[in-house]
Amino acid sequence: MRRSAGSIALASALYFCALAGTSYAQEPSGGWQYGGFIDVPFLNSLNDPANHLFRNRGTTPRVDEFDLDMTAAWLKKTATEQSRVGLELTAQAGEDSQTFGFSSTAPNISGADFLRHLGPTDVSYLAPVGKGLTIQGGIFSSLIGYDSLYSKDNLNYTRPWGADYTPYLMLGVNAAYPVTEKTTATVAVVNGYWHLAHANDVPSFVGQFAYKANDRVTVKETVLYGSHQPATALEFWRAFSDTIIERKTDRLTIAFEYQLAGETVDAAGKPRALWMASQLPIRWVVRGPWSVTVRPEFAWDRDGRWISGQLGDGQSIRAITSMLEYRLKHQGAQAIFRIEHRYDNSTGPGGGFFDGGQNLLTPNQNLLAVGVILTFDGAVRAPGSDRAAVPLRTSRAPR
Repeated sequence: MRRSAGSIALASALYFCALAGTSYAQEPSGGWQYGGFIDVPFLNSLNDPANHLFRNRGTTPRVDEFDLDMTAAWLKKTATEQSRVGLELTAQAGEDSQTFGFSSTAPNISGADFLRHLGPTDVSYLAPVGKGLTIQGGIFSSLIGYDSLYSKDNLNYTRPWGADYTPYLMLGVNAAYPVTEKTTATVAVVNGYWHLAHANDVPSFVGQFAYKANDRVTVKETVLYGSHQPATALEFWRAFSDTIIERKTDRLTIAFEYQLAGETVDAAGKPRALWMASQLPIRWVVRGPWSVTVRPEFAWDRDGRWISGQLGDGQSIRAITSMLEYRLKHQGAQAIFRIEHRYDNSTGPGGGFFDGGQNLLTPNQNLLAVGVILTFDGAVRAPGSDRAAVPLRTSRAPR
């Protein structure tokens, strides 16, 4: 396995965190939490492609058949002032775990076939520095993006284009510090844009500024800077910006996300590749367990660098997704039923969706998704506590 000063530094940081131990959530008890879920959908494409593929999608890639989209189980202990070492373990499998962390332009890292079966799996330590410095190392939820790899945590069943072409997970080390009661700053050193890809031996750097204006409004700005190609000179580093604004009440959630990225490709003429994507999901809890969600979005891969990985195969995508949801809860268990329609329009040299028995390309696709997600979670009583295990409520947790 190839090594360099950058990879050795990253490995050293991971080793330090393994000794020290983290987590962002702060549970007063510092006890163990556990959970799991199974997600089974049927995605019906009105194009009826013979190959059963939703072209260019890393998540929900299969259509016109029942699939195990994702199943996972997790165990977590959060770091607190009373118990400063934290641990998170997640095992996963299913269609969504096949390609989500890989790159179309870079080889896989060593052990990728095993690592793709791990969700957030990390150690953490809450250091007694100022207001509390949280250090986390391993595989952790990406600082970029609004949507999780797990559909159960998202507003819609299928994810937006901007989510599928940004990292769902990151491999490396991060540190978060509450600058004020409303502001948290986070920095991270990761192995690359895709955590299961090995584009080079130089790490990438991430910074995030999160501001909670009030109990309803949160603003996040995240930037990533690093090379995602064999050339590692600064002129070839990818610069990525992700801006998220969310307003959430008991019944209404509105979010806006805007992504902008660019990089110079080490090829003839040194072309400049650009990426832009945005979404505006709106969720309304109609009554009790019933809710509806609408999400308009667009994505622009001008040069084909993100979606196809082939320069010149650029495309422009517009999509709108609408969903009806019903949730049935019993103690720590929950059943989520979702019916969703999405319309996608993709134009440009690399655009289009498979259509018919010959798998020809057409710019439009209508998709009807029916999904059933079964979840459970709970907590093990902390050592020395006389309380029995208490089930936890499931809550949405974007990346």
